[in-house]
Amino acid sequence: MSVPSCFLPFFSLFFFQPLLISSSSSTPITIPLSISNTNSYADLYQKLSQLSSTSLARAHHIKNPQQSNPLPTSTTPLLPHSYGGYSISLSFGTPPQTISFIMDTGSDFVWFPCTKRYACRNCSFPGPQDITSFFPKQSSSAKIVGCLNKKCGWIHSNFDPNLSCSECQSQNQEKCTQICPPYLILYGSGATGGIALVETLDLPNKKVANFLVGCSLFSSRQAAGIAGFGRGLASLPSQLGLKQFSYCLLSRSFDDSGKSSLLVLDGQSNSDKKNGNLSYIPFSKNPILPGKKAFQIYYYVGLRKISVGGKKVKIPYKYLVSDSDGNGGTIVDSGSTFTYMNSPVFEPVVSEFINQVTKVYERAENVESLTGLKPCFNLSGHDSAVLPELKFSFKGGAEMKLPLANYFSIVGDNKVVCLTMVTDNLGPELTTGPSIILGSFQMQNFNVEYDLLNERFGFRQQICQ
Repeated sequence: MSVPSCFLPFFSLFFFQPLLISSSSSTPITIPLSISNTNSYADLYQKLSQLSSTSLARAHHIKNPQQSNPLPTSTTPLLPHSYGGYSISLSFGTPPQTISFIMDTGSDFVWFPCTKRYACRNCSFPGPQDITSFFPKQSSSAKIVGCLNKKCGWIHSNFDPNLSCSECQSQNQEKCTQICPPYLILYGSGATGGIALVETLDLPNKKVANFLVGCSLFSSRQAAGIAGFGRGLASLPSQLGLKQFSYCLLSRSFDDSGKSSLLVLDGQSNSDKKNGNLSYIPFSKNPILPGKKAFQIYYYVGLRKISVGGKKVKIPYKYLVSDSDGNGGTIVDSGSTFTYMNSPVFEPVVSEFINQVTKVYERAENVESLTGLKPCFNLSGHDSAVLPELKFSFKGGAEMKLPLANYFSIVGDNKVVCLTMVTDNLGPELTTGPSIILGSFQMQNFNVEYDLLNERFGFRQQICQ
């Protein structure tokens, strides 16, 4: 049987190489970035089903957040984990205590499990005995944030000291001891709550005093701390005054292997340098809406076209741009695993894959029901295999051609493959927030740069290590 020329060779889906990261300019600070180890699975079906459901839960939170809140260059190891997240280790306090954090570009607050009595409901990953907590009493630099501290307003939306700090209004404000109200932050897969501290962040070759961080006393389904890298004032890039940060996400084949790539925190700018190796997309303007602060912290990019096997998919334009209510558009989110698309975007993309691939392979609908992913295709009986190329085209002309391993996953002894993108059954009239959320699975083996000074997102395909 003949194969369309627009198909890509399938062998790359089974082939994983070591990973590599580049660092920029002078005096870099680097931090290892790793895949998080949070779950064990009886089989791959269970793993994919869990990743699919958590990706959907994450998307629902991002789309409805109210229902679910100059530094030298630095690099840090970035580790990949089986539940879909990537983690870094940061040290806080005097003397320093090292804690693991999930790196999350879709939120803007940094918090860690706090105190010996830290309670985590439904946190079976890892076990309670494996949760590393921060102990403020062991640090001479830990201070509780006061109610009148401007950083208290970084946590609470529409914070009004006159209303929230009543004790301070009735006494000498300079001597007021009322603390910043406790926080409760909702995520797609859980929540966390606690009190705000200012503490010393101990980075390689640099200490940052009075860093706002959350001391979480309880959580639900959030065993590890989270380092928010979004666009809000409380985020790690904002508090450090970063001009840019970049990372290269390890292939999912290295889940829980202990391997890591690097997260680069850069206080310098590359604006005067020509970097022909990266393709750049300007960040789109964030919606500014009352009661929807979260929309202001996302990284919006102008995705304008999706092609499958060289054929442009017909997608209504209104889903590709954000309207005055903040509905529509595309964001990049390291905290999401599988890319999410609103149904009116997802269905034509899936239909095009089905139209092209079923000419060669049969659907594996039984696997679709087990994994929550679709479409899945049975490769049995074929000596070699090919699948269509997936390409994203952005405003300004940049194109991202995804490696096959970034949008299809192998299931069942290499005999079945499934598209690793998700949607829900909500109709167009019920959808809110971003229409497309580009997840970390699709960013494997891409070096990506968040150029905050020049308001742009850069990327290039490379092997990360």
